[in-house]
Formats: sequence, structure tokens, C-alpha cells
Amino acid sequence: MDIRPLKVSEVNTYIKRVFLSDMILSNLSIEGEISNFKHHYSGHMYFNLKDEKGKIKSVMFRTDNEKLKFNLEDGMKVVATGYISIYEKEGDYQFYIRHIKESGLGDLYKAFEELKKKLEAEGMFSESNKKPIPFMPKKIGVVTSSTGAAIRDIITVIRRRFPPCCIFIYPSLVQGLQAPKEICEGLIYLDSRNDIDLIITGRGGGSIEELFAFNDEQLARTIYKLKTPIISAVGHEVDFTIADFVADLRAPTPSAAAELSVPDIEHLTNELESKYKRLIRNIYSTVDGYRTQIDYLNRNLKFSNPTNQLKDKRQEIDNLFKDLNYVMEKKIGDKLNQLSSLKNSLNMLNPRLALDRGYGILTDNKGKLVKSIDNIVVDEEINILLKDGKIKSIVRGVDKGESSDEK
Repeated sequence: MDIRPLKVSEVNTYIKRVFLSDMILSNLSIEGEISNFKHHYSGHMYFNLKDEKGKIKSVMFRTDNEKLKFNLEDGMKVVATGYISIYEKEGDYQFYIRHIKESGLGDLYKAFEELKKKLEAEGMFSESNKKPIPFMPKKIGVVTSSTGAAIRDIITVIRRRFPPCCIFIYPSLVQGLQAPKEICEGLIYLDSRNDIDLIITGRGGGSIEELFAFNDEQLARTIYKLKTPIISAVGHEVDFTIADFVADLRAPTPSAAAELSVPDIEHLTNELESKYKRLIRNIYSTVDGYRTQIDYLNRNLKFSNPTNQLKDKRQEIDNLFKDLNYVMEKKIGDKLNQLSSLKNSLNMLNPRLALDRGYGILTDNKGKLVKSIDNIVVDEEINILLKDGKIKSIVRGVDKGESSDEK
């Protein structure tokens, strides 16, 4: 016997009727903790009700939530009354809430507040204990998920703002029971290296339970003991964690952390050009000042009749000219040396200059930079980037010589 196939919409409609006809599901109260709360611009509220074993999607329409006499927020424990039904378009079943009342703060939120008060009393949030963030770090260590949006944002922003900066990534879990331990291990490892100038740790935003790895007490104490300056970047603008309070600097997002960690090389270039122009203006202004003094003395000499006074004035003019030449030559020389030093400092940051001096950049057949003879495999293709092109070569052999460790 053939069974007539139903359309998806027919199945969802049938399930909805089953839910609404059920005596329990059509009118029940649920106690749980609010998480992932969102108040839509339409006025409707969307969030999860959860306990330690599960969660359920919940909706409270504007006509119902307008009657509330308190604000809903993540971590709040509530008792909600309503009915279970299905959102036919998506096939998701949800708890549609008509009434809601407070049932106390959620366990996670209470634990957060208790730990915050404890560490604050110990002085771990004090501004006097925070280390300054370096202006121009050569290498930044990052502890976060290797697959999340956070690491992509950090790399993109740093490469755009300050290409000479190197990035060392220590992959770690950022949520779950093992996350605090892995993050601590990453921070301790980076802090033990001598070449890391700054550390960034964090992740994208989430619910209070998803961010709770960064509310761990051991992680907070590890951050506090670091010798290397650290930026905490957990959440999207409004999410704060214990790690944010202990870190030397808190950034609202991973992208913002990258912005705060390095200067903008384009801005530095513009600033150097501005200082150069100001230097030239100062030199001309100084010269004009001396010329004005000389003109003034020349005019006064015309009204000096005594021969001896005229002789003294001529001698004074000769001395002034000598002083003027000496001061101008010294001032211009000093300023040009200063300008040359500034230009050289900026040029040293440009990796392309090495190519102009005859050096090459070596990459493997996957485009990865080759930094050591140990990374070269015989009979594999390598690429040599020169200032005017690229050479493709096959490695026939290697001769390992002495080298110094990169610091």
C-alpha cells in the first residue's frame, strides 16, 4: 500500500496542531537561566532557557514583554509560563512565553560576581599593576582558536596597519572545560620566550556560558603574573570577563585589540613628512630672523658719524656674519642629520629594501617563507623572489652552516 508523501509545510502544520492539543505542552511553566538574550528592534525578545543538562529556544512577543516590570538579561534565573509550538517556516520548536518572573540570579552569573569581588579585593584589577603596551612591537604572540574569526581578524588588521610585525600563534580552545588550562599553558609558554613583545588572548562574543573560560580564577592569576604585557579581547563591545579586568589592556573585540597593539605605518610616514616640512620652515624662519637683525644694524650704521663707532659696528657686523654662518651651518647640519636618521629608521622597517640591496626572499613550493636550511627538502622546488622577478629552482643539495638564533 502506497503512502501519500506529505509536503514539509504539511508536516510542520500537523506537528504544530499536536503541540497545541497537548494538555501539558499547551500550558506549562519552565524554570531556567536566560542566556544569549536578544531584544529585537521589532520589540520581540529571543533567548534560551537553560539548566545544567539542556536548553530550549524561547520567544516573548512585544505585546507580552511590554508588561514586564524588570529587565531581562543573561544569567538571570526565571520561571516562565507559556506554550510549546513550532515555527513552521524553519521547523524549530520553541517556548512561547506569555508571563515571566524572576527566580534569582543564575549560578554562572553569581560565580562571576563572587570571583570578581574576590580578585578586586586582592588588588588584581588595580591600574598601578598594569604594564604599558609597547608602541612598536616586533613580535606579537596570540593565544586563541586557530579556526575562529578572532585570529583571522587579528592577522588582517596587524598586516594592514604594521606589516613588519611578526605574529606567533599558539592555538587553544576558547570554550569548554579544557579551555582555561590550554589558554594558561599558551600564556606561560609565550611569556617564557625572549622574542615576544606583546600577547593578545581572546575570542569572539557569546553567551555567558560560552565566555566562561575567560572567567576562570586560575587563568586570571596566570595573566596577573605575566611579565609580558597582555591585551584581553573577549566579546563584542558589551561582554566583560574576569580576564578583561586583570589584563593590562581590555579591547572590546579581537579587531580592536589588533588596532591597539601596533601603530599605523601610513600615519607614521605622514608624521615624518610633516616633521620634515616643519624643520625646513624653522630653518628658513631662523635665517630670516638673522637677516632682519643684520638689516637693522646696517640701518643704524648709517646714522653713526664718529669714525670709531663706525669701526666698532663694522667689526660687530663681521662677527655677526661669522656667528650667522656658524649657527646656520650647525643648525642645518643637525637638522639634516636628524632627518636622515628618521628616514633611515623608517626605511629599516621596509622589508622590500633588502631586495633592492641584492638580497632575495626564499619560499617553498607552497609559498611559505623558508627561514632555515632545515626547512629545505632536496629535489623539491623552491622560489627566489628578487626585486624585479622570481626564480624557480630545484634543490640539488644543501650545505648546513652556522647561523644565529632569531631573537
